[in-house]
Amino acid sequence: MRNPKKLYKTVGFTYDLKSDYIAKGFTEEEAAEFDSPETIEGISSALQQLGFKVVEIGNVESLIHRIVRGERWDLVFNICEGVKGVGREAQVPAVLETFQIPCVFSDVLVMALSLHKGMTKHVIRDCGIPTAPFIVAHRPEDIINHPLSYPLFVKPVAEGTGKGIAADSKVYNYEQLQKVIADRFCRYDQGLLIEEFLPGREFTVGIVGTGHNARVIGMMEVCYKPHETSGIYSYNNKAHYENFVEYADVEPQVYSLCAKVALDAWKALGCRDGGRVDVRMDAAGIPNFIEVNPLAGLNPVHSDLPILAARAGISYVELIDLIMQSALQRIATEEKGITAQQLKDLS
Repeated sequence: MRNPKKLYKTVGFTYDLKSDYIAKGFTEEEAAEFDSPETIEGISSALQQLGFKVVEIGNVESLIHRIVRGERWDLVFNICEGVKGVGREAQVPAVLETFQIPCVFSDVLVMALSLHKGMTKHVIRDCGIPTAPFIVAHRPEDIINHPLSYPLFVKPVAEGTGKGIAADSKVYNYEQLQKVIADRFCRYDQGLLIEEFLPGREFTVGIVGTGHNARVIGMMEVCYKPHETSGIYSYNNKAHYENFVEYADVEPQVYSLCAKVALDAWKALGCRDGGRVDVRMDAAGIPNFIEVNPLAGLNPVHSDLPILAARAGISYVELIDLIMQSALQRIATEEKGITAQQLKDLS
């Protein structure tokens, strides 16, 4: 293991504990993105094995209270999803930036942008990266005379973990589209992303690093078991993936094509340190950007990023180490007063 830089010995750890929100009356779906004790213990243990002193902070409210009391940390390992608003994943980075506390993973801008699937696709499309044609609907009238070709795919514009995605998300005509958007507008207080359905193979790509140092560490194809007929990575399928989904290795030529799209998207959006990009092929076999997750799940057993890393021969502790080394090197080059020898000590 590398020795962590002494200036960044104490690591604060921010997270949303799922059981806390369930106790507050959240439903299982509302709390789906929050973390289990297994995840929190896994990350904390890995950081300690890497030589860091870990201070568990908790959610954004706890973070604010502790900062007001005068507590500080050398840097913060942040996996908070937030609770309210389309910018909720940016709340912890914003607080930390205000108090000039370095943060692992992406910054305020990236976290706010990437949670909004429509705004993200605008940037991706303008950068020339393949992505399905789309519109964002904020009211039922927005689908009148839309320019898209059926079948279409509908999902909330700012949800994760497959929330709002089900078998009826794929629609074949205007009547079905009207029905599904009425349902989603009723259930989710946000806009809807409506895009042309991509009929090809689906992949999730794991990335570590920032900017020109970013690299793909692994990839797997999402395949559906014979009794799962929708072919959609829905909320239910993600929650019970062992029953409905299998993961497969990716042949070299396809791996290369998907890796390029994923890395191009990662760099274009300015993502940092580690996360995932999901891609799916169109009818011509061209990988298209679906969405990015710069705050990817890190459950040691069930989350996609640790799973694909393990399939590539990277242990859980090694994955956390790669993420931390990216953050430490990035911070060292950003901050004034870091000497060349101190930067060398990070490698």
